[in-house]
Amino acid sequence: MLRTTKALMLVTDLGFLVYFGVTGLGLIPPEWAFADYDNPLMADWNWSFLWIDLPAGVTGLTSLWLGRRRQGDGLPLMLISLVLTMASGLMAIAFWTLRGDFSLAWWIPNLYLVLFPIPAVACLATSRILPRTSGGAGEVAGR
Repeated sequence: MLRTTKALMLVTDLGFLVYFGVTGLGLIPPEWAFADYDNPLMADWNWSFLWIDLPAGVTGLTSLWLGRRRQGDGLPLMLISLVLTMASGLMAIAFWTLRGDFSLAWWIPNLYLVLFPIPAVACLATSRILPRTSGGAGEVAGR
């Protein structure tokens, strides 16, 4: 299961970074945009996700890199990235629900962001995969 999650994370996290890079450089033609980015509210809404998508992408890619160095090293960052990814998708779905807009162009990618992490988050949060401390509360693993 984690192998599939890692592959989906790689695509998703690179997608976050590429999307904001391309958007920031103005390389998305208006006819390709799913929303009216000439509308200042929609442009602000889109850019408000930078502050959750960028950390999701960076922590996800870092977790994959650490995991290649040594098995298990990237798992705590993986959990953080997956939770941020889910939150990002859920925020977008909440926005479109409040607006009464049920366009599949928005719903499909955002449902993907909410749903693909669930199995790995459940596995990481409920198993002994993540490093644990054997001491009392507040002890930092590895010290």
